[in-house]
Amino acid sequence: MFITFEGIDGSGKSTQIQFLKTLLEDKGHKVTVLREPGGNIVSEKIRTLLLDSQEQIEPRSELLLFTAARAQLVSKVIRPALESGDIVICDRYIDSSVAYQGYGRGLSIKDIEQINAFATNDLIPDITFIFDLPVEDAAIRAGFRSTDSKSAPDRMEQSGEEFFKKTREGYLRIAESSERKIFIIKANDDVEDIREQVKNIIDSFITNT
Repeated sequence: MFITFEGIDGSGKSTQIQFLKTLLEDKGHKVTVLREPGGNIVSEKIRTLLLDSQEQIEPRSELLLFTAARAQLVSKVIRPALESGDIVICDRYIDSSVAYQGYGRGLSIKDIEQINAFATNDLIPDITFIFDLPVEDAAIRAGFRSTDSKSAPDRMEQSGEEFFKKTREGYLRIAESSERKIFIIKANDDVEDIREQVKNIIDSFITNT
């Protein structure tokens, strides 16, 4: 089973991913948790270039770098883990490119979908959780308004509120238009309520498969 978590920065994905990992392991499943971009040597180097660089990266270059990291992750880590019977949980995947580079940067959604399909060899998640949160709340959590050098925002977090509003809207449109199993989670709900929502969805899916 392949599960992905999506949402703008600061939506609380990481906390719930760790909860789900523990939940599944307690049920006897072997779980592999990954992040995008990253998860292997090549993809982590691309992550550094994308997030830590102070250089301006052209939107098409940004898209291709993200999908290059994704291609390496799918080939070297995700597919082997799935083939060995692991449940794979990934913090961001194909929907991030559509939301961030498509709706956020204004690139062609159709082109992004084709590039994603090529990069992943058509590997689609079984379940996707989209953590939805108002941009103002996410900004406080993620710190992309912070001037504290110890928590300085990365290159993507410096993109501005309007960019993140477009990205958030993009995620909601993805959920509305997709025929995949995509679940919107209100990320400003109580943490325990969110955990229960995620648990119930996963339990239902595992029981019915």
